[in-house]
Amino acid sequence: MSVIPGAWRRTAAGAGLLAADGAVSPTIFAEMSALAAETGAINLGQGFPDEDGPVEVIEAARRAIADGVNQYPPGRGTPDLRAAISEHQKRFYGLDVDPVTEVLVTVGATEALTATLLALIDGPDDEVVVFEPYYDSYAAAVALAGGTLRTVPLQAPDFQPDLDRLADAVTDRTRIILVNDPHNPTGSVFGREVLSEVVRLAHRHDAVIVTDEVYEHLAFHAPHTPIATLPGAAERTLTISSAGKTFSATGWKIGWLHGPAELVTAVVTVKQFLTYVGGSPFQPAVAVGLRLGDAFFADAAATLARKHELLGSGLRAAGFTVYTPQGGYFTLADASGIGGADGVAFCRSLPQRVGVGAIPLAAFLSPERRGEPASSGIVRFAACKKVSVLEEAVSRLASLRG
Repeated sequence: MSVIPGAWRRTAAGAGLLAADGAVSPTIFAEMSALAAETGAINLGQGFPDEDGPVEVIEAARRAIADGVNQYPPGRGTPDLRAAISEHQKRFYGLDVDPVTEVLVTVGATEALTATLLALIDGPDDEVVVFEPYYDSYAAAVALAGGTLRTVPLQAPDFQPDLDRLADAVTDRTRIILVNDPHNPTGSVFGREVLSEVVRLAHRHDAVIVTDEVYEHLAFHAPHTPIATLPGAAERTLTISSAGKTFSATGWKIGWLHGPAELVTAVVTVKQFLTYVGGSPFQPAVAVGLRLGDAFFADAAATLARKHELLGSGLRAAGFTVYTPQGGYFTLADASGIGGADGVAFCRSLPQRVGVGAIPLAAFLSPERRGEPASSGIVRFAACKKVSVLEEAVSRLASLRG
């Protein structure tokens, strides 16, 4: 008889953390970061910036700490941050969001997503449709909630879903359609046709749409369109975002969601028993960030685009086939042409061989898809680093060509 709760086993299995003997395996992210640290390699695997965000935001956090904003904030978030989120959605997207009843501040976007799934999934008969490859926490959160994961593949080179396969995946058992846009890890931005089909299917099958839009201000080759702005979408959509990516403050863990009051209230009932609240002095700082001028947001996207161009050029010169991203932190590249047909083995050898760390696309695929020839040689590199770091990384990668 096992003393390990079933929910723990479901979650570990959903995240790919259970080995054949039942032991817990480290994630590929932890493994690759450890290899980079051991070898002194440049870590282009994990997606965190190596530069601080805007000085106005940093200084606002310092002031808040000095002014004693260090105790529990209100459960739904500070009124000013919720107001700033509402203002932001109106300013950029024309969305009218009630900051009192329709906004919830969370400990990062991951908590917002997990609390949402726990609140809305009742058991294995409830299905969650995601686009694959998918951010690894999605499968873990669905498993923790006891739901069933259904995937729709995104294929190179454009990583846009086939609409017929999407329609086949969404059924009357679908409780949630989970959309990550701009998409991690592919860097794709979904077109209007894809988003409209998601809304149509959600209405047809009475599903809730949950969107992960943490890269919303980092789309640079295609415009980001929040799905909640489409006709008929807002009434059944929970929109999730966070400060970490936009303001280069991933360690602050300030996220949020907004949507219909009854859905937000359902999420609050779960969230209050997870972290309760978090990041008290960072909440006023994020409010400052959300009210920065348009130039900041435009410059953030343009700067990241230039970094992707630098990284992509270096990867091509090293012999990779590069899939140019439309947004987000990451560039995907196929190493098959330079001996990397097995992306996992390639990434495990890369830190020692050339002093650069990366993540195999297999880390974002369900077990049954990890060996597919079309994707097995694809690896992910993070462009959200200093230009000097990226220049050194591509210089090291050049040695792969001999």
